[in-house]
Amino acid sequence: MKIVGLITEYNPFHNGHLYHLQKTKEITGADAVIAVMSGNYVQRGAPAIMPKHIRAEVALEAGVPLVLELPVCYACGSAEYFAEGAISILEKLGCIDAICFGSECGDLNILERIASITADEPAEYRAFLQEELKNGLSYPKARQNALKRYTKDEEIDLILSEPNNILGIEYIKALMRRKSGMAVYTIKRRVSGYHDEELSENYSSASAIRRLLWHASNAIHLEGERLYDEPPLSDALTRLEGQVPSACIRMLEETHRTRYPVYANDFSLLLKYQLMCETKESLTQYADVTPDLANRILNRLNDFVTFDQFCDLLKTREVTYTRISRALFHILLHIKKEDMELYRHHDDCGYARILGFRKDAAPLLKHLKRHTEIPLITKLTQQENLDMSAKKMLENEIFASNLYESVITEKFRLPFIHEYQQQLVLI
Repeated sequence: MKIVGLITEYNPFHNGHLYHLQKTKEITGADAVIAVMSGNYVQRGAPAIMPKHIRAEVALEAGVPLVLELPVCYACGSAEYFAEGAISILEKLGCIDAICFGSECGDLNILERIASITADEPAEYRAFLQEELKNGLSYPKARQNALKRYTKDEEIDLILSEPNNILGIEYIKALMRRKSGMAVYTIKRRVSGYHDEELSENYSSASAIRRLLWHASNAIHLEGERLYDEPPLSDALTRLEGQVPSACIRMLEETHRTRYPVYANDFSLLLKYQLMCETKESLTQYADVTPDLANRILNRLNDFVTFDQFCDLLKTREVTYTRISRALFHILLHIKKEDMELYRHHDDCGYARILGFRKDAAPLLKHLKRHTEIPLITKLTQQENLDMSAKKMLENEIFASNLYESVITEKFRLPFIHEYQQQLVLI
């Protein structure tokens, strides 16, 4: 059985994801695909707009046979950590033949060339990188300049300005470091860029879709003395027809204001409380929090209004908004540097948690169980075969998921569903 791994967020699932799924099968000749999907938090340092089980259900309806969860410590990490975690799961399953990812450039050769340089770090490249960092540039910009100087290729600027290219490079780098035998394929993204905020004809970005849903959820109309919000949602869903699969439209309609939308600002009070409990010394224990950032957090804490506003307040020329947001979520979710070092010491992910699968994927599941090097978890009570590192990772995942659920509970006035009570998605 030939199996290809997809590394995804599906935040939310749209036509570009469906194209990726269909094209992957076409160009690889795969018998099956497996999606490793971010859980309730995503790589740009934010909560997913919809809970992971809903997003998994839409993916399964669209034809993905099996969805695995990328643990939060990787899902909400830098591109390097995000790739490391996802690749480690796919590698340890023991039977994944290839990965296939979307990229803006669609040129595997240049992505592999850059990945090779950043993985091996030749002396000349390292010297250029240190020079650029000393000039006060952020790490991504310093790396971009160093690569351009080392390769003498002006195209590097364009390649490294696009987020899916960057993630693709990190996937390849992670495979190289593991000396993995998995093949690599890339598919050129169609029409919309990752950050485009306006809908296109058929292949709008997730950013544009989230923006539309934000406006729909926040547009309250006054008719006489009655407040209502149904028309804006109805209009939004009409605009999304042809942009997302019908299963996604159905879930967006059925779960609106009961399970979604969730935004970073919904965590504002939780974050402020957590920051008020911290000191400079304790803050620097969290992933991505430097002494300088810890000082700025504490010095500006009295100016805290909302999560988004505080990120804007803290960002600098050297530290991007996204990195600030990730750091703040690391603080809120108790993701510490020592934890990440522990996970790396134990070769990253020590389990693969199944969020959902299709009934017709039974042969795929049987194949995985025969080959996997790590436990496949369908119930959170299945922890007897986990080592200490994997248990700690799963405990942190449960805490982070319960915090997300608490926000839903408070925002939509619904009963709390503990992570142990969340049901496996089966269609």
